[in-house]
Amino acid sequence: MEMRTVLERKAGGTMRHIPYGYRIENGRAVIDEEQAATVRDFFQNYISGMALMPAAEKVGLNLYHGSAGRMLRNKKYLGDDYYPAIIDKETFDKAEEIRMSRAKALGRVCELEEKKDIIFPTNFTMPAVKKVSDDPFEQAAYAYSLIESEVDGDGTK
Repeated sequence: MEMRTVLERKAGGTMRHIPYGYRIENGRAVIDEEQAATVRDFFQNYISGMALMPAAEKVGLNLYHGSAGRMLRNKKYLGDDYYPAIIDKETFDKAEEIRMSRAKALGRVCELEEKKDIIFPTNFTMPAVKKVSDDPFEQAAYAYSLIESEVDGDGTK
């Protein structure tokens, strides 16, 4: 059995190395107009208020949720040196804005807080350790309690 046939069966369809909406002709990516219309309609359905999966299903795209989301985020649809544009920047940005708004509303986006530089003290002083216990854990707790950092927790000395 040919390897491609096995992979097609596993993936449930044709193997793709280029985004949906394009095909290769003479070594160049060109727009497949029928598929591109489906991509445009998918974006418009999503922007008009449909949820991700219903927007995809309405245009005949049989995708998993993650695949549909990646399709909305695929910047190749804006065009680049290899791929011609299928979606204009305004449409792409609007879909992304809606996607992020919905994700935030569902609590699926963690805002990155401005990170402060954490200073880990590398200089410390420690007086001589006396033996206070035969229990190694108690002795270690005692020894660690004697450590005094030369840098405070806020990074100052």
